[in-house]
Amino acid sequence: MMPTIVDDLACKEFVELVTEYLEGGMPAPARARVDLHLAGCPFCTIYLEQMRQTIALLGHLPQSEVNPRALDALLDAFRGR
Repeated sequence: MMPTIVDDLACKEFVELVTEYLEGGMPAPARARVDLHLAGCPFCTIYLEQMRQTIALLGHLPQSEVNPRALDALLDAFRGR
């Protein structure tokens, strides 16, 4: 699948910004830029909805319920990005 570019925001850049977008920590001009991209990109719109669903399903999982080895592996993976 080829990445799409709508306006001046590439899909790859959107993926990098999605957490900040969902947490509401993005400045208004940057958020408007993302909203413009989402208005014309069905792939990123689907990805955003998948992230929202993931957060809704797993966002409330207490850390104490996560296997410590799995938690370490996840944290190492995120740090490696």
